[in-house]
Amino acid sequence: MKKERRVLVRPLLTEKMLKLQETQGKYAFVVSRRANKIEIKRAVEQKFDVSVDAVATINVHGKRKQLNTRRGITHGKRSSWKKAIVTLREGDSIDFFEGAK
Repeated sequence: MKKERRVLVRPLLTEKMLKLQETQGKYAFVVSRRANKIEIKRAVEQKFDVSVDAVATINVHGKRKQLNTRRGITHGKRSSWKKAIVTLREGDSIDFFEGAK
């Protein structure tokens, strides 16, 4: 029995992506790093009941960070993550703020 994993982690809501949603019908999601385009397409279609035309994926590498503390300089690294930009078919849309007041 295959263990099911979560493909869509959360939607990515930035000013740039909100503009792309309005003009081009593109939506961005943070996805599992092991998910492929086919799995992402299926997950979006099932969850939001829309038709997906295209999926573009981007691996975002974690930035190295340096923090000055009382004990000296501390080095660290943010986690890497994967972003998927999904283009929906003409006429379809996703409303993330459906029940918001």
